Amino acid sequence: MKRLLTAFMSCVALAGAAPLASAAEADKELKLAYDADPISLDIHEQLSGGMLQLSHMNFDPLIRWTKDLEFEPRLAKSWERIDDKTMRFHLREGVKFHSGNTLTSEDVKFTFERLKKSQDYKAIFQPFSDLKIIDEHTFDLVTKEPYPLVLNTATYIFPMDKAFYTGTDKDGNDKSAISKQVDTFASRNQSGTGPFKVTSRQQGVKVEFERFEDYWDQDSPGNVGHVILTPIKENNTRVSALLSGGVDFIAPVPPTDLDRIKNDPKTNLVTMSGTRIIVFQMNQKRVEAFKDKRVRQAIAYAINQEGIAAKIMKGFATPAAQLSPEGYQGHVDSLEKRFDIEKAKELMKEAGYEDGFTITMMAPNNRYVNDDKIAQAVAAMLARINIKVDLKTLPKAQYWPEFDNRAADMMMIGWHADTEDSANFYEFLTMCPNAETGAGQYNSGNYCNPELDKLVEKANVETDVAKRTEMLQKVEKGLYEDAAFVPLHWQDLAWASKKNVQIEPILNVMNFPYLGDLVIE
Repeated sequence: MKRLLTAFMSCVALAGAAPLASAAEADKELKLAYDADPISLDIHEQLSGGMLQLSHMNFDPLIRWTKDLEFEPRLAKSWERIDDKTMRFHLREGVKFHSGNTLTSEDVKFTFERLKKSQDYKAIFQPFSDLKIIDEHTFDLVTKEPYPLVLNTATYIFPMDKAFYTGTDKDGNDKSAISKQVDTFASRNQSGTGPFKVTSRQQGVKVEFERFEDYWDQDSPGNVGHVILTPIKENNTRVSALLSGGVDFIAPVPPTDLDRIKNDPKTNLVTMSGTRIIVFQMNQKRVEAFKDKRVRQAIAYAINQEGIAAKIMKGFATPAAQLSPEGYQGHVDSLEKRFDIEKAKELMKEAGYEDGFTITMMAPNNRYVNDDKIAQAVAAMLARINIKVDLKTLPKAQYWPEFDNRAADMMMIGWHADTEDSANFYEFLTMCPNAETGAGQYNSGNYCNPELDKLVEKANVETDVAKRTEMLQKVEKGLYEDAAFVPLHWQDLAWASKKNVQIEPILNVMNFPYLGDLVIE
């Protein structure tokens, strides 16, 4: 694929746009409404879309994706491959952190080591053996084996201020600590290199940002000096806030309101086909029946993905039978959706569960588009094969701790491949859970197939695109035959703004808008 081939090429291009607004001229205010606010200021605490959106506001990565899924230099101005296990990066000079400290290779090394300790990120960085500092502005990323996704992974290195995060806080706690359970220094304080700094934060109420006066990217066209992020969970309330002029930019736009916004002369609507898969996982450690492949297949046959996409998502989703969307190396065209109630009943009877059983189910109610309604529909569909569902939906901030604790028999998860690659789905969602390596970190079903895991590991060191594609497609087929999870759909993306807020240039399929480059006319 084009983006994988690009990963082997040296890139020395620099941003060349003429400067349109310096930090001093960035005086526009943006009132932003998302369906939820960041759960923490520690960008390594959770690997999620919301946290990555925050990362691109307050920090900057070494490199970042363009709209065409190419690589664009950011804090790394250039890079080149030294050997089959080593990629050398060259940092921009004179980049300042919000604290006033200057970015060096030591900060990147500190960040790299922290990522390898992060519960959520360690699996992504497992292929890497070392980050070797060459000099103050040069370092090597070294992998254990030849690895095709070095640059893909580098998009997740947002250098942190080593001096700022080193030592102990006023209570004697390690400033570099990462924790999902308790507040830490990093969860309350930040020093990044990004276009914005957090000036105030009330969890669940409001987060305010101001433009960083010493932001390194003076070529950025962005003219936003102040951002007010207000979480508005309810879809109708969020849309009404935009249409009434209360906010300038909203995301996501619910499928039911696409036409309403499209027909309003005062607003812009931007839509994009998405690659985030929405699935339910079946916990085999909690439910004996889920260990039987026939029961898992029965559940897959009982779910009407086409119906959910048409009725609940109003056509603003692509029904799925697998994890990999079209265009990813692992995508298999021949895998078909399996909705067939009679077949589902036959499988339940064959497995000895004709009379069904009762399970618990959990889903968020403000993380994915119509997530609570989807969960209700799935529960109703399972009732047709005598599986009674005790459903509980929760706000995102409360849901993720429950998910981490595997607190229900079936749990919803949405996943966008962090490396824009099929293997990332498998590493996090289907590999045998391993707390030491981070594999299966979001596999709440505790599904485990060692043979498929070995194939993923082989694919991760295979640099021949054709051979790697064959391996990944074999994994996808194996998961399908095993009914390892219940695929629902790939969630399409939609954003809306006032006419004078030029959001289209800063949006991408990864769904982390580059707000530092936003222009308000």
